[in-house]
Amino acid sequence: MTRPVAAMREAMASAEVGDDVYGEDPTVNALEARVAELFGHEAAMFTPSGSMANQICLQLLVPPGEELLCDADAHVVTYEIGAAAALGGISSRTWPAAGADLDPEAVAGMIRPAGYNAVPTRAIAVEQTHNLGGGGVIPLSTLRALRGVADDAGIGLHCDGARIWHAHVADGVPLATYGGLFDTLSVCLSKGLGAPVGSVVVSSRERIQRARVIRKRLGGGMRQAGILAAAGEYALSHHIERLADDHARAARLAEALAPYGIVDAARVVTNIVPLDLTKAPIDGPSLGAAARERGVLVSVVGPRRGRLVTHLDVDDAAIDRAAEVLTGILRGA
Repeated sequence: MTRPVAAMREAMASAEVGDDVYGEDPTVNALEARVAELFGHEAAMFTPSGSMANQICLQLLVPPGEELLCDADAHVVTYEIGAAAALGGISSRTWPAAGADLDPEAVAGMIRPAGYNAVPTRAIAVEQTHNLGGGGVIPLSTLRALRGVADDAGIGLHCDGARIWHAHVADGVPLATYGGLFDTLSVCLSKGLGAPVGSVVVSSRERIQRARVIRKRLGGGMRQAGILAAAGEYALSHHIERLADDHARAARLAEALAPYGIVDAARVVTNIVPLDLTKAPIDGPSLGAAARERGVLVSVVGPRRGRLVTHLDVDDAAIDRAAEVLTGILRGA
């Protein structure tokens, strides 16, 4: 939802560019090197979207006809239009959605070895932070245990890190620590950081060489892409630490709505406020429509589920206004 700030637009306008398909765009190359270093990996690759980045990572880890494990609400199997199956030939199996509260032992029990005509498990994917899990942060201890599960089984571990910057700011875990746990990561430059477009695949040098082939096959090769990469560079330099402001504003909004029984304020730790309307006198579409009439936009993600997201363009006055509008609607209902 964020719009590029004026200084970001200036950085884009003045970016040095070249042909990225030939690896000759210096601004793209600098961004990729910077992100790889941040996460302690050998290499990285810029992509136009988070979905493409995720699907490239899955194809790097899971051969066609073999299996990915993830949770039932994972973005890679719920909001990427079946790309893992349609484009990668990847079979997927899910554990019950638990947001950030996943159980590594339960995941271990799902892994299938090769043989007996069964589909072998080749990788596990997790989401940090977890979108439909209300922006929850998977604890570092859980991720380390999951890394052990993957190592014991000889399979890969992928992180859909669209909002990993939020986890880093909320829990103080270094980005390189996160990077060291995963074989592949996708990290987003637009969610929270305010760039207009772009995600980055992070992995080993050998995998990134393969990733460039997959990206080209998917139509993701871009020419003078430094104009876009410059926005990502600006975002990394100026918009990571300020995510703490978004977290604080989300907490304020959650506390205002908590008395109406639609949100557990104690579980709002990043920039997402999930709304549970199962016991509310109003459903999701009705709440969304009423709020829109009053100038507040609410994501309706189900008949009785909504989502509020704070970001760069939402200041303290906007939080006050949103709280006023939403509590007024709930009182009236």
